[in-house]
Amino acid sequence: MVSKKLTSQPNHSRTTVLFPLIAAFLVSCTGGDGSGLPPRLPPEAVGPNFSEIQANIIEPNCATTGCHLGAAAPQGLRLDSANSYGMLVGVPSNESSSTLRVAPGDPDSSYLVHKLEGTASVGAQMPLGAPALDQVSIDVIRQWISDGAIDDRIPSSNPIRVTSLSPAPGSELVAAPSSILATFDRELDVSTVNEMTFLVEASGGDATFGDGNETTISASSIVANPTSASFELTGVTLVDDTYRVRLLGSGASMIMDLNANALDGEYSGTFPSGNGTAGGDFEAIFSLATPVGGATLDALQASIFTPSCAVSGCHTGPASSSLPSGLDLSAADASFANLVGIASLQQPAISRVAANDPDNSYLVQKIEGTAASGSRMPLGGGPLDQALIDDVREWISNGANR
Repeated sequence: MVSKKLTSQPNHSRTTVLFPLIAAFLVSCTGGDGSGLPPRLPPEAVGPNFSEIQANIIEPNCATTGCHLGAAAPQGLRLDSANSYGMLVGVPSNESSSTLRVAPGDPDSSYLVHKLEGTASVGAQMPLGAPALDQVSIDVIRQWISDGAIDDRIPSSNPIRVTSLSPAPGSELVAAPSSILATFDRELDVSTVNEMTFLVEASGGDATFGDGNETTISASSIVANPTSASFELTGVTLVDDTYRVRLLGSGASMIMDLNANALDGEYSGTFPSGNGTAGGDFEAIFSLATPVGGATLDALQASIFTPSCAVSGCHTGPASSSLPSGLDLSAADASFANLVGIASLQQPAISRVAANDPDNSYLVQKIEGTAASGSRMPLGGGPLDQALIDDVREWISNGANR
């Protein structure tokens, strides 16, 4: 799909828009105090163009350590310059999979707008822990989406490359992913991304490939957007094994950009992929090992507490009598020390985790949304999948052991 180009134009009428928008992003990425970030940008207009929004707001204020940067980014949403557009435009929200984060031409159906305006069906209004953006500020983003959500940045002259993969290469998962998402640094010829060029296979139980016992995984669908592609796994069962992901840049079928240049795919352990020459396959592996003998705290830490709770501005410690950071869930040992047999600060008569009694554990009440006070957890994110909640219940029922 060829996108029309949008020329970036200075817009000095938006001076009043920049400060509230930047301030909100500052607060949302730091838990409210703005610490650790560069000084506020000088007053200047930000037009409804992706390059200006990315360079002046997202990159300096949100793509920072502990926030929307790297493999641990909240909801997997990486907002650095290499991944931001590909992660937003045409990509389903993790919290509401039927809604695109940004639906080009349709701000009313864009989850980004829902979250900013407080109309999303799940989770809290964004920016988290800060006053809502005024409507004038939101209109900058609305206008960009209405104009087609174009990436107006000057295309690279390099061959198209892979800029990220989720699950990350080398990941050791304790729960099967719902999709495999690849992002690219240039616009794809989306017709070239299909079951012949985006491949996933299981090793056959021996963690090696090329010995003839591999099993091909069929996607429920493969969805290609301007700069991202998703191998959907809804309804697909993945067994414990090692998996190889391949994005082809050579052979009879290969992924290409809009100018019919082949993917520069060779991956040596760092992104972006490639050796500077068009052609070459991208390959990476991840493993799946679901816990044996019931849920364990280490598994819960990896699947719930680390990605959903111990994020910037939330349950990061050090332990204290102040929430949320005082409830330290940053590692399995810290989680055990701060949960099991510890009275809730909001409801002192109830333990955060009462061993063998999930119904009377405040942790369960908070993640199920039945607690007598406060919001459902994780705050600002979608409710946990029932399977994950069941894992928490099982761990508690089995004694909440370390």
